[in-house]
Amino acid sequence: MQKTWLITGASRGFGRIWAEAALTRGDRVTATARQLADIADLAERFGDAVLPLALDVTDSAQVQQAVHQAYAHFGQLDVLVNNAGASLFAATEEASDEQIRGLFDANYFGMVRVLRAALPLLRKQGSGHILGVSSGLGITAMPLIGFYCATKWAVEALHESLTQEVKAFGLKVTLVEPGAYATDFGKSSQIADVLEPYAEFRKQFLSRLADVERGDPEATAEAILKLVDAENPPLRLGLGTSILPRARAAYAERLQTWEAWEDVSNAAMGEPKKSMAAWIEQLTHGAPDQD
Repeated sequence: MQKTWLITGASRGFGRIWAEAALTRGDRVTATARQLADIADLAERFGDAVLPLALDVTDSAQVQQAVHQAYAHFGQLDVLVNNAGASLFAATEEASDEQIRGLFDANYFGMVRVLRAALPLLRKQGSGHILGVSSGLGITAMPLIGFYCATKWAVEALHESLTQEVKAFGLKVTLVEPGAYATDFGKSSQIADVLEPYAEFRKQFLSRLADVERGDPEATAEAILKLVDAENPPLRLGLGTSILPRARAAYAERLQTWEAWEDVSNAAMGEPKKSMAAWIEQLTHGAPDQD
């Protein structure tokens, strides 16, 4: 059954690969990128099946316009792939406020903008599958890219909440968590100036990173097509062989730590109280007007 997609960040990497896979099998795709020229060739190859649109996810007005234009053009939206993003290479004290805000504006708030534009349309439609592109770094963090990891951890929490909010409207949500792949992801990366105390650590880390085996990004297309065709898709789909071992190790360590400190945690509970009634009332009916 033909599906209609909207994919952000379709100029290269996963976004481009998944757009081409969907179009090749006969689906229709709104492909977006910051620069329209970067996706113009898709229209030349696939004709009316693709709608190329310029979209900067940090621009709220442009997000609203693009999402509504895509919906009006094709008359429906079956698969929303929130993929656009950037990266930042910096130790915690190396990054500037501007760099950190810019990263969150693209990776987190950009995703939120697209969701807020699309959700009213999807709710009215009564169907749709939202794919939020996270990362294996949304499960565990690595040094020198902690801010990027933080955006992906935020994306994980957002979609875990979202799936509970929209299930009643017939909407499906999946976090796509790629491991290490041989994409040109670095082209969208900012690099902070190194501080001398971290210079040797950065050098050693980059040396180890260069030896990491990376998957073929083209191999992810079949998994994504299977995902969107599934009747009951999962909340999380890891891509590659590293995700499950990473998750197993991380959660085993976390459980061990929580259990080791269980007595201290339980003692911090004190005498249980029920004190949320007034707050629940405000949440249900709205906070009273303030003088």
